[in-house]
Amino acid sequence: MRKKGLQLLPAYVPLAAWLAFSVVLFGWVILASLSTTRDIFTNTLLGSGIQFSNYTDLFEQQEMGRYFLNSIIYTVASCAGIVLVAAPAAYILGRVKFKGSGLIHLMFVSAMSIPGILISIPLFSLFVGMKLTGSIATLVLIYICTNVPFGVFFLTGFFSSIPKEFEESAAIDGCGPIKAFVKVILPVAQPGIITLTIFNFLGVWNEYFYALIFANDEGTRTLALALQSIVYGYSNTGNYGGIFAACMVVFLPSFIVYLFVSKRIIAGITIGSVKG
Repeated sequence: MRKKGLQLLPAYVPLAAWLAFSVVLFGWVILASLSTTRDIFTNTLLGSGIQFSNYTDLFEQQEMGRYFLNSIIYTVASCAGIVLVAAPAAYILGRVKFKGSGLIHLMFVSAMSIPGILISIPLFSLFVGMKLTGSIATLVLIYICTNVPFGVFFLTGFFSSIPKEFEESAAIDGCGPIKAFVKVILPVAQPGIITLTIFNFLGVWNEYFYALIFANDEGTRTLALALQSIVYGYSNTGNYGGIFAACMVVFLPSFIVYLFVSKRIIAGITIGSVKG
């Protein structure tokens, strides 16, 4: 055992170094978010005591609570919409063989390679022509449409790996195709759906480019856009403690989600790779 441990030591050294660097960096940012600007620049973090006002001022003066709620609405609605659209499409592509299914699957895969900046102007022109700009529903629709290709590609492997016996048993019990999909297949594919939802949550929560184009006003602004505005304003006033506090408010939700569901992500990817 000792010999084996010595053999694995070179592999653990870079990992330990990276972990130590991450912990120190993350810890420094947390302490800086609770310090004054003077403490930050004199390298005496918390020298003036814990400054919870850095956080309270964000919600009282910068209205960060509104933007936080907007981001929650965008993220929850988008994640639900992506699953509602991608799951049935992936089920058909993964379970039913029909003429042209390979071409359709290839189209979804190809859509993943289209850069967002390439379709941003056509999308903006389309929504302006339809008079759908300036609302939360517009950005939710964009998030759903731009993330469905990956959702279909990701879930197709899960549905194709489910044994046909599940549907045959459901048919014997009197379930039609739709009922069997909802009652039998979806629960079995739960690990894949949860993993996809986690990926979408992390992506939508931190998304900036589409939000800058379609939600750049007070009522629809996301947390990522609010962070940019706060950083710019606080940089001019020299409130760097507030800048670090704003960064933590944006970062912590996605970090907490990943912390609690990282095992589900690994398990979901492993299960889906059997036939995906």
